[in-house]
Amino acid sequence: MRIVACLNGDRRPGAHPALPVSVDQVVADAHAVVAAGATEIHVHPRNSSGAESLEPQVVAPLMERLQAEGPGVPVSLTTSLSAEADPWRRYDLVQRWAASALPDSVTVNLHEAGSVDLIRLLEDRRIGVEAGVWTVEAARILVATGLEAAAVLVEPTQVAVEDARRNADAILSLLDRAGVDRPRMLHGADATAWPVLEAAVSEGYDIRMGLEDTMRLPDGEEAHDNAALVAQAVNLASAAA
Repeated sequence: MRIVACLNGDRRPGAHPALPVSVDQVVADAHAVVAAGATEIHVHPRNSSGAESLEPQVVAPLMERLQAEGPGVPVSLTTSLSAEADPWRRYDLVQRWAASALPDSVTVNLHEAGSVDLIRLLEDRRIGVEAGVWTVEAARILVATGLEAAAVLVEPTQVAVEDARRNADAILSLLDRAGVDRPRMLHGADATAWPVLEAAVSEGYDIRMGLEDTMRLPDGEEAHDNAALVAQAVNLASAAA
């Protein structure tokens, strides 16, 4: 089972006291979450003002530091339109990422404009793709296009736990019927983060946890940092094994 630490997401700087934004903070946090049991990390790169960015001059220094000083686990970056709203400019930015400082994989949300073209580019660049599937319609895109994703990231976005579970079940059922056999990760957000993680563990799917998904522990208490969230996720996974 992969246990991915999602360090910051699209949360605004200051949303949590321990939210890593700068390169120094991300590198330090990467070591802490791996020590807590994470096997990979997922990051939304940030520019000097703390805003998400896919600019090559932002991505390269981050990846160079993680490659040189990180804990030696795979690194995934976002390509969400929250980081670059123009899908054509996003394509251009990713095309210009330095070949010497590429992430191991990226997440691509299939419901976003330009996602299929972006995945084709990533395949050409030998960057692994985690296909972000938020809806049944997005799952149909994955099936219809025959995209070769390294993994499928099932991400129900509904606020209520039962609604999120129903959406996830519908997506997973479609993937099963279509014979999509790629590794699967399942996660929720905020109020659904821990219940969906527990469902993922029970089904044997890969999991992720971190301040991108929730800032609170299962009992509702604010987590001290990403490492505390990951440690709790590892404990839940171990207890179910």
